[in-house]
Amino acid sequence: MARPLRERLLKLAIGVAVMVPAARIAWRFYAGALGPNPIAETLNRLGFWTLVLLLVGLACTPIKMLTGWSFPLRLRRMLGLEAFAYACLHFLTYFAVDQFFDFGEIWKDIAKRKFITIGFAAFVMLIPLAVTSTNAMVKRLGFPRWKRLHRLVYLAATCGVIHFAWRVKSDLRQPILFGFVLAVLLAIRVVDHLRAQVGGPAGRRSGSV
Repeated sequence: MARPLRERLLKLAIGVAVMVPAARIAWRFYAGALGPNPIAETLNRLGFWTLVLLLVGLACTPIKMLTGWSFPLRLRRMLGLEAFAYACLHFLTYFAVDQFFDFGEIWKDIAKRKFITIGFAAFVMLIPLAVTSTNAMVKRLGFPRWKRLHRLVYLAATCGVIHFAWRVKSDLRQPILFGFVLAVLLAIRVVDHLRAQVGGPAGRRSGSV
């Protein structure tokens, strides 16, 4: 099988597999198998997978930097959009199922509950990144401006980790792990940028956000 075809099939398989948790959550919610508080459990699981996909998407460029393997870069956009899809499901579950379109209560939550405030901020930051993810938008904005805009994903991911930590309150093992992974990914990017500034090849090699 030709390499391009193998890679397309692998990309398709990964894209489908990534949406399996969402389908499983929906089925378990419908079947009443998410425990005594299914809405909270649904929110927790969708939020968890949003962060997982954000970090996996952010790892694509560092993998290329460290290994020279370019295939992860071809997954980055798809993973980012699927992370946004999970973020939308997470928000819509809160907006429609938990609060049942009660705009007044939703705005009170956003204003008064800090974990919702920062989670909403993270979601809002992801919107322009999803909207500008196409090749046409890259051309329209110009690559340098598009690149600067998409660095916002690190701030969105940071807000997402804080949202997770403030939501769980007591058992911080998973938020700390997410925060550590995010810090490592950011550190790799910073080191690569510094090397590029002094003439190192790594930054020029990556050609990425």
